[in-house]
Amino acid sequence: MNKCEKCCILICSVSNTFVFIRPFCMGMVLVYSPISVFQLARIQTDSVAGKLKELYPDVHLEIVAMSTVGDKILDKALSKIGEKSLFTKELENALERNEVDLVVHSLKDLPTSLPPGFTIGAVLKRETPYDAVILHPKKAGLTLDTLPEGSVIGTSSLRRAAQLKRRFPHLEFKDIRGNLNTRLKKLDDHDDYSAIILAAAGLRRLGWESRISQILTPDDCMYAVGQGALAVEARAGDEDILKMLSVLNDTDTVLRCVAERAFLRHLEGGCSVPVAIHSEVKESQVVITSYIKIHVVEERVHVGITARTVLTSAQDAAEKLGTDLAALLLHKGAKKILSVARQLNNAR
Repeated sequence: MNKCEKCCILICSVSNTFVFIRPFCMGMVLVYSPISVFQLARIQTDSVAGKLKELYPDVHLEIVAMSTVGDKILDKALSKIGEKSLFTKELENALERNEVDLVVHSLKDLPTSLPPGFTIGAVLKRETPYDAVILHPKKAGLTLDTLPEGSVIGTSSLRRAAQLKRRFPHLEFKDIRGNLNTRLKKLDDHDDYSAIILAAAGLRRLGWESRISQILTPDDCMYAVGQGALAVEARAGDEDILKMLSVLNDTDTVLRCVAERAFLRHLEGGCSVPVAIHSEVKESQVVITSYIKIHVVEERVHVGITARTVLTSAQDAAEKLGTDLAALLLHKGAKKILSVARQLNNAR
């Protein structure tokens, strides 16, 4: 163990990973998960840190890399692992031990019900939530519509596969795991896949927009709850930090994500079921459309977030919207659909 006199932070070397522990008198420590999207996670965390530094130039920030269960399991589809807190548990443990003060997440990775003592202190302005098609170089110029029959599309998402199988019945869909670099390498270096499907937001944040061949519209494929939004998790009782984070909230994004997360929580959905959403703000009102599918059966038709700069009444209305939509689908048979989906997923 050694000590950095300049910033008075103890640095403990753990294998090849450095864990930064700040004394009580120091500023804030942000943590991110480095492996699943390594470069992307750091870019996202740096963006949050940069905004905080602009707003609070006197606050000292340290950034910590920490891996999670979801980061380490790369040989199974996420829907097969069955752990609700794949990308959060270790990070929340660090928060609970006061080793860090903030955790930067992709909101779609956060369970809709957080453990006691934690809250989402900020939801930043959403990047595009849509999914993108990345074609094999040999397939340049084609689209999912024009790819030859039997072409294999790689995706680790049941949500994407369920919708795209219906929309593009001439294509085959197979699991593909790994971080973004790994998936792109699997696509480019072999002929196993004609294309892969990834979130457009991550590609844009990485500066890889040139690889995007096609953006999927909601008619093709609705996105995951919270997709494209960054969330900052903090301790629920840490009033000073929550007040500091509150200025990062984007009102439209908060209301859309409150409605989306309320919908998913009421359905008790997650990675193991193909639940998708589309939301937008029209004339100051949130409008959402959902998608649940299993084989040929389908229905179209505030949640752990502390956003003090967004009217409570608006958040309540957004949460009620999501809950009411979920209740409508449950009334129309969604519970049975989700149950069958989980059974089929477990049997894969």
